Amino acid sequence: MKVKPLGDRVLVQPTAAEEVTVSGIIIPDSAKEKPLRGTVLAAGDGTKDEPMKVKEGDEVLFGKYAGTEIKLDDEVYIIMRQSDILAVVVEK
Repeated sequence: MKVKPLGDRVLVQPTAAEEVTVSGIIIPDSAKEKPLRGTVLAAGDGTKDEPMKVKEGDEVLFGKYAGTEIKLDDEVYIIMRQSDILAVVVEK
């Protein structure tokens, strides 16, 4: 299924939460942190006042309660406004 966000919204695939700590302790589902990092899969065209600054493929950081979770083809995605994105991850 192909999704094209409208306006200044972006579709983000969150990275998977860690299931085992560095020391080998298994984290139960109830204690897992909600992911705060993800990859932009699709972006809208922006608004007349604010052009889009993120593009497909960007790795981004977002707030804990940002956006709305949606389920497409048995995968969970987050759709959010561009203003909910805190930063774009830049690898050195």
